[in-house]
Amino acid sequence: MATTQRRGRRIMMTPGELDAFLTTERTCRVATVSADGAPHVSALWFVWDGTSLWLYSLTRSRRWAELRRDPRIAVVVDAGEQYGELRGVELTGTAQFVGESPRTGEPCPELDVPERLFIRKNFGLEEMVHDGRHAWLRLTPDAIASWDFRKLTQS
Repeated sequence: MATTQRRGRRIMMTPGELDAFLTTERTCRVATVSADGAPHVSALWFVWDGTSLWLYSLTRSRRWAELRRDPRIAVVVDAGEQYGELRGVELTGTAQFVGESPRTGEPCPELDVPERLFIRKNFGLEEMVHDGRHAWLRLTPDAIASWDFRKLTQS
C-alpha cells in the first residue's frame, strides 16, 4: 500500500479523483537512474488499473536497460496550463517486468486487463496488437503524492 501524503493535504486528490485522473490522462513522465547515477526522464503512454500503473515500453530503449539494472522508478502524470489549473500525481516504487520480453502475445492472464485498457484508451480497439518491440512494466507504487491547484480557489 502506498504511503500517505503528509504535505499539501489541502490540494491532494481524493482516491476517487486520483483514479479518475489516472484513468483519463494518457502521457506520463518516467524517471529512471542511469548507470552513472544521473536521472533519466522520458515520456510514455500508460494505463492505470486502480492499483498499478502499467507502462508499455520499448525493450531496446535506454529506459528499459536502466530499469533492468536498477528497477527504482518515479512517474509523474500532470495536466493544466495556468497555475490555478495544475494537477498531477507522482508515483514511486520498483518496476516489475511482466510477460515475455518483447511481448508477442503469449497467454499471460496478468496482462489481460492492462492490455484491454491500453488498446481501448489509446487506439479505440478491442484487441491488443503486439509489434515484438515492446513489453510491460508494472509500477505498484510505494508512495503517491498528488496535487490539484483548482482546490485552492474553492471555499
